[in-house]
Amino acid sequence: MDLHRRRPQRHASREGCVRRAGHPEPGQDLSRPNASSHPSGGPHGPRTRGEVVVTAPSVEKPASAEELARVLHEAASSKLAVVPVGGRRASKMGDPVERCDVLLHTTRLDRVIEHSQADMVVSVEAGIKLESLQSELAKAGQFLPLDPFNSPGHTIGGLLATGWTGPLRLRFGSPRDYLIGIRVALPDGRLASGGGRVVKNVSGYDMMKLHYGALGSLGVIVAASFKVFPRPLRDVTVSSQGGWADVDRALSTPIAPSALELFSGGRVLARYTGSPDAVNRVVSELGWRPEDDTVWTEHGGRAPDRWARVAVPRSELRRVLGTFPSGAEWWASPGIGIAHWSVATDASSVREIRSTVEAAGGTLALLAAPDDFTREVGAWGAVPPTLDVQRRLKQAFDPGGVLNPGRFVV
Repeated sequence: MDLHRRRPQRHASREGCVRRAGHPEPGQDLSRPNASSHPSGGPHGPRTRGEVVVTAPSVEKPASAEELARVLHEAASSKLAVVPVGGRRASKMGDPVERCDVLLHTTRLDRVIEHSQADMVVSVEAGIKLESLQSELAKAGQFLPLDPFNSPGHTIGGLLATGWTGPLRLRFGSPRDYLIGIRVALPDGRLASGGGRVVKNVSGYDMMKLHYGALGSLGVIVAASFKVFPRPLRDVTVSSQGGWADVDRALSTPIAPSALELFSGGRVLARYTGSPDAVNRVVSELGWRPEDDTVWTEHGGRAPDRWARVAVPRSELRRVLGTFPSGAEWWASPGIGIAHWSVATDASSVREIRSTVEAAGGTLALLAAPDDFTREVGAWGAVPPTLDVQRRLKQAFDPGGVLNPGRFVV
């Protein structure tokens, strides 16, 4: 597709990346235009709905990292705004993009490049779904300790770009802790690599740290390598209704839980993994109700229409959650210092909670909300002290500002 013939668009929604002229009629849903449908105006021609003119972006689905890099470079050379697309599980995270001319999908990059069972290392393309990777690793009795919310459907590249984690972070850390290599397409057409399985690095930069959690604002992740883990011999989940008191009990057991979740209603879920004898002993001492392991699948599917992630020092989490509105629905990982909040309040209440969180040394980030709400509240909160550094990195990697413009902090 000849991207040079496309003209940059000036306004966009995150889901469909549409250009709007005038104002929509009440009740019109313009957030999900079907980019694959071709009205009479042509495959990328304007579609009129009442007073609204909608221009669909170019939809690109490259089949290789090299092809993706070429498409990205062509778009950047034409000053076209590019929005990388993976599994669309975190497509509402961040501020609304300011422009969108090209939707650059990674979903055809879905291969397991190499799996060294003996070395416990796997290299994959970024568009592979987490569930597909886990199925492949399970054949060797191994797994990747990633259990993000709003599952299934996450791509590996999307998880690295967003930095999303789940309850297993308590035991295994974030993906950054077992990410050992990364490959990224840059707007200048290069494919740059960093980490343990390096092809060509970008001098002076730690590629893995730079692109983890950067929302595709510096480059498009096309491949990654991870250390993987053996499946535990015993994996047991138990629950109680004891609230914070039972959280303290669970965190004080001889074997630390691999995952520990507290819910706003007082329910506690604890997951213990390891040797059968040790796990059975701890579970017996707790005396809590046994749960089927599907409880984590159900929990992992949580994704309210409006929700936010709160991250504070562990010692502050209980106090901060105590300031939430009465009846608020939230779930937390007390051993990590992270909570997720189903936002059912107005913008002023969110700003008030954010002020409390930031005063405690933490952050509150919106994970999903209508665009107007996100604009009013702001996706990220206070300006980070590293803003100048982030601006310099943006200038170094994406000087044209074509990648996800306006979505991230820079």
